[in-house]
Amino acid sequence: MFGRRNKKGAAEDAAGEAEQVVDSVDAEADGTEAGRERARLEPEPRPDGPWDDTEVRDPAEGRVDLGGLFVPGVDGMELRVEVAGDAIVAATVVLRDSAVQLQAFAAPKREGIWGEVRDEIAGGITQQGGIVDEVEGPLGWELRAQVPVQLPDGTGGFQVVRFVGVDGPRWFLRGVISGQGAVQPQAAGLLENIFRDTVVVRGEGPMAPRDPIVLKLPNDAQMVPEGVQQEENSRFSGGMGQLQRGPEITEVR
Repeated sequence: MFGRRNKKGAAEDAAGEAEQVVDSVDAEADGTEAGRERARLEPEPRPDGPWDDTEVRDPAEGRVDLGGLFVPGVDGMELRVEVAGDAIVAATVVLRDSAVQLQAFAAPKREGIWGEVRDEIAGGITQQGGIVDEVEGPLGWELRAQVPVQLPDGTGGFQVVRFVGVDGPRWFLRGVISGQGAVQPQAAGLLENIFRDTVVVRGEGPMAPRDPIVLKLPNDAQMVPEGVQQEENSRFSGGMGQLQRGPEITEVR
């Protein structure tokens, strides 16, 4: 199941408020010497993924083709694409009460940027009154954050979010894990595997570092009006019925 919506939030019950924090820090470079030193580090090996499209025989095998990303397909998942202007720039996989947002960016040829990006995300969340811990998790170094959010009753609260990232050859893949997958390790395993098995298609054209790698809708996707139930025989049927959805796009196989 594919949901298409504007980029504000990665599903309100997933990573919406965290996305706003990330956008605000992505727009500004950290500028510190420590951040620049981190950025100069070469990408580390990726024996378990995520993968460059040159590293897999058939990126489309078992994955949904979104152009710049091939996202693994699993039973019961809902896949939402996120739009900035006229461009699709991110995808969010929702599984029951957890979600992972995937977004790929251009990066320097021999320099990783995840260290610098971590500094910027952490600084932005801290400035807004949140709490951030940098830890080494199953996907490498990550941020585990309590992000300030406004609760449905209008009061303030915190949402627990995990920011993960991997530097590849001339690209960087960021993941934002939210919901139960951010607080319960046993609920995060499948989302972590989806992140690991994602394939990034950077392309050969020139791109400035941090430019988002633009995505596209699958060729066999079709719009489904809001409120219409998805066909039960769809390969990725299921999803989270309690989520507030906009217009959706269903894969036809």
